[in-house]
Amino acid sequence: MADSEPGIGKKILSFFIKEGEEPIRQATPTTAAANQASEAPKPVIANTAPNAAGTGNIDKKFTEHFVSLLEKANLPGPDYFEYKQALQSMEGLGLGEEKQFQAAWASFKAMGGVKETMVLNTSANQYLGILDKDRASFLKDVEKAIKDRVGALQDEEKRLEDSNKAIAQQIADLQKKVDENKNRLGQISGEVAEQSAKINANKDSFEITYLSFVDQIKSDLNKINQYLK
Repeated sequence: MADSEPGIGKKILSFFIKEGEEPIRQATPTTAAANQASEAPKPVIANTAPNAAGTGNIDKKFTEHFVSLLEKANLPGPDYFEYKQALQSMEGLGLGEEKQFQAAWASFKAMGGVKETMVLNTSANQYLGILDKDRASFLKDVEKAIKDRVGALQDEEKRLEDSNKAIAQQIADLQKKVDENKNRLGQISGEVAEQSAKINANKDSFEITYLSFVDQIKSDLNKINQYLK
């Protein structure tokens, strides 16, 4: 399909999220971890919606990110996404699953003269590769955010603990400094827990959405290979 075809993002979105659910526009995953790490700690409340497969809820901000990613990567000519669109049009016709896949295949072949299901396998696997690459990039950003934020706090915590051991041996006029450091240590413990929870919750939300996309595509591939022989 040409990149200029209108509504491709909306079509891709409908493949992975139930009809009527609209994702909320938010930051992309590659920047979300670093941006959230710099904000004041807040309770993590994910905006979710049911996925099209009906297997669970996926994070809306990551749904929009993946839709944009796949939209930009859409290959020229009929491929997996065009077949998926044809398959979706078979819903509500009262056909069994196998018949839906076969009828969609007949419609897809008429669309662009494609004769072999290899184009579906090849293109779907290319999209899986794009998702995997994006996931690796996101996890790298998560690791950096943890190192920059949580790691710095833990380093400060250790320095202050070592300082307190030395101060405790000094004369009474240094006791005030010891007390100040202890107060800061208490604050750091809370910040470490909050920052870790926030970043890891964002990571978990990404993984759930990622797995939903991957499972949907892999499920379609299995059925393509099963039904379209």
